[in-house]
Amino acid sequence: MLFWGMSFVWTSILLKYFQPVTIIFIRLIISSLFLFSVSLVFNKWEKVQRSDFWLFFLSAVFNPFLYFLGENYGLKYSSSTIASVIIATIPVFSPVVAYLYFREKLTLVNVAGLFISFGGVILMLITRDLSLSIDRKGILFLSGAVLAALIYSVLVRKLTFRYRPLTIIKYQNLIGVFLFLPFFLVLESHSAMQVKLNSEIISSFLLLAILASSLSYVFYTKSIQMLGISKANIFSNLIPVFTAVFSFILIAEIFTFQKLAGMLLVIAGVFISEINGRKKEKANQEAA
Repeated sequence: MLFWGMSFVWTSILLKYFQPVTIIFIRLIISSLFLFSVSLVFNKWEKVQRSDFWLFFLSAVFNPFLYFLGENYGLKYSSSTIASVIIATIPVFSPVVAYLYFREKLTLVNVAGLFISFGGVILMLITRDLSLSIDRKGILFLSGAVLAALIYSVLVRKLTFRYRPLTIIKYQNLIGVFLFLPFFLVLESHSAMQVKLNSEIISSFLLLAILASSLSYVFYTKSIQMLGISKANIFSNLIPVFTAVFSFILIAEIFTFQKLAGMLLVIAGVFISEINGRKKEKANQEAA
């Protein structure tokens, strides 16, 4: 969540130079090269069963393809902090999705933690006159990203029963490269070629690709494998906290008392949800 929170800042920096599809396309190429190199160096190859090809492809359609389109275009029409706040609503809807597909259950305390955290998200989103400080286009694209992420979590959950997280993410990102290729060539390749590279561009792409598109997704997939969809997604509420802090440090985004109060509520909600889960797990171990 730390790396994902910072990814909104790195993407905001790159949007000064490139269009959204170009950023995603280059990001996925670097990520794929990195993950396949790791597999080669550490001999972490797994054979993908032919019957699972469709599941890898379908999951890649929702993430990275649809999710990144929604996220990056949402960032284009909003600030990095606000975009991350909307993305952080994923845990509010995750329990419903997890119940419908996997019959995962959360206690009342878990639900309370989710709503407390969501309250913090809302506090960070509204202005002093209680209006939303975001363009409607931004809301539309970011809502689409949230929906894509929820469907993706169901699909990737199925894959975690059969494959290592590294295997899942490297093939999904590779598929994503080919999904974005025609859009890049037709819509943005000409403008991308006009940009002169500098240290800010190179460092932002490397950080996005290696930390946010590679390591973060491997960690996240492993978390879903160990915790389930609902509990893993609870921690998504920490994304806007990290984004707000690093937006203030790196790109001088305004950091108000209201944002600080919202962050504290987000952290409190995550803590309540997680501490209850640990107590329940401990009780089950003692009973066993």
